[in-house]
Amino acid sequence: MTTDTLQAEREHTLAMLVDSLSRYLGARFDLNQRLRSLAEATDAPPAFWSGLARELGLLGAALPEAQGGLGGGMAVHLAVMQALGGALAGEPYLSSIVIGAGLLQRQPGAFSDALLADAVGGRAVLAFAHAEPEGRDERAAVRTRLVRDAEGYEIDGHKAVVHAASWATHLIVSARSSGQPGDAQGLSLIVVERDAPGVQLRPYALRDGTRAAELKLERVRVPAEALLGREGEALPQIEQALDEATLAVCAEAVGVMRRLLADTLDYVRQRKQFGEAISSFQVLQHRLADMHMALAQAEALTQAVLEAMDGTADERARAVSSAKVAVARACRAVGQGAVQLHGGMGMTEELAIGHYFRRATLIESQFGPAAWHLRRVARLEAQQV
Repeated sequence: MTTDTLQAEREHTLAMLVDSLSRYLGARFDLNQRLRSLAEATDAPPAFWSGLARELGLLGAALPEAQGGLGGGMAVHLAVMQALGGALAGEPYLSSIVIGAGLLQRQPGAFSDALLADAVGGRAVLAFAHAEPEGRDERAAVRTRLVRDAEGYEIDGHKAVVHAASWATHLIVSARSSGQPGDAQGLSLIVVERDAPGVQLRPYALRDGTRAAELKLERVRVPAEALLGREGEALPQIEQALDEATLAVCAEAVGVMRRLLADTLDYVRQRKQFGEAISSFQVLQHRLADMHMALAQAEALTQAVLEAMDGTADERARAVSSAKVAVARACRAVGQGAVQLHGGMGMTEELAIGHYFRRATLIESQFGPAAWHLRRVARLEAQQV
């Protein structure tokens, strides 16, 4: 079988998988079902989650073929996240599979392999506990301490806005085993069970209805085999995981914006003033064209970044941050345009528009706002001079 034939088969399989996912979500996770499911999902994921593993076999699709996946990597994540974005269902796939399973598959071993198998089988849910109250999106600004002794490790620290933490069975925690906050060396990653003694969660709902938590770790004991990779050398892993997550939310944003634009087009074709559909008003046609162009640019840049994901760390970082800036601006243009063209009813709970707008607004700042990514690109460009 030629490489082109194999690639075509993979793309066909992925298209079928995404189509199945879209139909599954359409039947089981419409807006009313979503609101009801999120209200009930206090300590476990919404009901649709188990079906992604058990009925669709979706959660391991991005893994290498040697680990039972399709071998599609980030291409699978982008396709899946776009479909999930269209249903406002990005979590806990983002936290558990894109970030969590991504970290585990790059650190093979008995402990990691067993937890990875549980995650893709839907038996375990992972959350990435990295950001801290004083971190301000800087990825090495970690104060949580990791101390080794004869029996394993002890962790003390505070993590902020840990997405999907209240749904998780396991937390992948970044901690500093040496050095000071901001140092590139000294960061480690370690797996902590959510119910371990000393783990304190304060869960809350985010503005888009999903859940996050503040996490406090007080003298939490963890066995030595729970360490992922080499002690003190985890920053490159963290950078890669967060870049992959950033690109994944860019794809999710495309799904969100597609729904915003589609619902807005339906509305302006039906809404009449002076006996005519407002879609015939030239000024509104210009606004809709601007929204369409912002969405098209964001989608094209997101897909284009795939080629850079296997390049050097700097190439990956520059490409991902450039895409995130474009997507953040598109989220604002499309989201605000959709709400304004709907008028006051655009922010009501009854219409989907308001819910999608809130998710688009949160995506703007998730994993760093546009200003942070612009500074990152500028810093990388300056290093090349």
